[in-house]
Amino acid sequence: MNRNVWTKHYDEGVRATLQPYPNTTLTDIVHDTAIKRPNHPALWFKGATLSYSKLDRLSDVFAAGLVKLGIKKGDRVAIMVANCPQYLIAELGIWKAGGVVVSINAHNTDRELEHMLNECDAETLIVMTLFYGKAKAIQDKTPVKRIIATNIKEYLSTRMRVVFELLKEKKEGHRIELQSGDLWFQDILKGSAGAPRPDTSIDVAEPGLILFTSGTTGRSKAVIGSHKGLVQSGLQIGEWFQHSFAEWDEVVLLSLPLFEVFAVAGVQTISLVRRATMALAPNPLDLDDVIGTVEKTKATFVPGVPAYFNALLNHRKVKSGQADLSSITLCISGGAPLLQDTKERFEALTNSHIVEGYALTESMMAICCTPILGKDKIGSVGMPVPDVTVRIMDTEEGAVEMPTGEVGEITMQAPQLMLGYFNRPEATADTIREEWLYTGDLGYVDDEGYIYIIDRKKDVIKPSGFQVWPRQVEEVIAAHPAVQEVGVAGVPDERSSEAVKAWVVLEEGASCDMDEITRHCREHLAGYKVPKQVEFRSELPKSAIGKVLRRELTEGKT
Repeated sequence: MNRNVWTKHYDEGVRATLQPYPNTTLTDIVHDTAIKRPNHPALWFKGATLSYSKLDRLSDVFAAGLVKLGIKKGDRVAIMVANCPQYLIAELGIWKAGGVVVSINAHNTDRELEHMLNECDAETLIVMTLFYGKAKAIQDKTPVKRIIATNIKEYLSTRMRVVFELLKEKKEGHRIELQSGDLWFQDILKGSAGAPRPDTSIDVAEPGLILFTSGTTGRSKAVIGSHKGLVQSGLQIGEWFQHSFAEWDEVVLLSLPLFEVFAVAGVQTISLVRRATMALAPNPLDLDDVIGTVEKTKATFVPGVPAYFNALLNHRKVKSGQADLSSITLCISGGAPLLQDTKERFEALTNSHIVEGYALTESMMAICCTPILGKDKIGSVGMPVPDVTVRIMDTEEGAVEMPTGEVGEITMQAPQLMLGYFNRPEATADTIREEWLYTGDLGYVDDEGYIYIIDRKKDVIKPSGFQVWPRQVEEVIAAHPAVQEVGVAGVPDERSSEAVKAWVVLEEGASCDMDEITRHCREHLAGYKVPKQVEFRSELPKSAIGKVLRRELTEGKT
């Protein structure tokens, strides 16, 4: 097919290419914003704001403190911090010191955290006090030589800080005794107060960020992103959203965790590139706080996953009409298919527009996205954004490009693809071949260039030799009025070698049994796709951004 066919269906004014990209970094952009409008709010956190000039200056000081500690150009510095000002100060400071940010989910198991710190060879770890004990428990099994601790309260408003210290700090485990040799985040800032930004040059092509894969097929791998790739991602998304995301004017709800590519290479980058204010919510599962943050900041842009939008719709304040989400004008959903019913209900509630996007950690947000003004096709994740090319390949038959409408592996080419997996050249060579990223996702493209995701290649279920894509079965079951959430995966079966199994969470107060689910499936699916087993649960295991974890379902985890 004509690989540029999708550009004919771009919204008016959206360019097919942004080449040449500027020779700049996110730290340069923050500094430029601070010069142009020093008092423009960069961050909002629990009632307190931090201006771009303050963020720029604090990160200068933190960078100077890191250099004083011995951080050198290229050193990996790990961050295990929730969405709060300290994350942004640390991130920008690490970059200014010449280091590489390693963003880690503190909710991983001790074994997973140990693996990640060893995998990236990080000698410095910045950690929330809530996870300090966890970090100390594994420190002697990792390269970590120094731990910098920070308390969530440090950038709260005065009133919020007093309430937190009285009612939550000790009770919820945030109050700690720092062990000998470890450092406080604020002491580093005080110790370098007045110091200029270190005289460390940053080559935009150099590594700037390491994120970890989900590890669904084994141990997670460290994905390296470049400084220029982060800026390119922000510029691409900004170009795509130009009709609904005005420079300087937007307030972005950042509740997606910053250790996920969606947040750190997507939401954060467009926010900085378009000079927006980021309203930080440290726990995306705390919907009371999320709703309160939207109401107080009049947030205009809300990124999330389908389960997130569904949870908001089912929140008691929303259902009773007590929540005011009317400020929201634009949302982007990713990570899983967005049901049409969820989309329509949320758009009607907020008078906003939800677009869908597709990316993965290795692509560093080289995304496909549905247009803002153009055709919205049910089931599609849209089309490649500027400077992103997608082709569908039959990788089983020697990497042959598939015709329009036929399913194959989705491959992607873009300027900001990962530099590779840290210290894993063989895995890198298997994933990026001749500058094309092989995603492991199955899908097809239609005659207008719209991309449709079928499923993960590794998740395909093969009962008696047939092929069943879990996502298709999930969409059918999710359409049943009694079903709130569903996950589908293959399980061992004596007769067919592998059987389709569904794990179902019902709507509150709803009743349904396996027979009803299977009858519903038979109306919409071929017989071999109908689940042979249905298990009802009160909840499903999810990732930090709300994506159902099929692997944990098959392993019996909750």
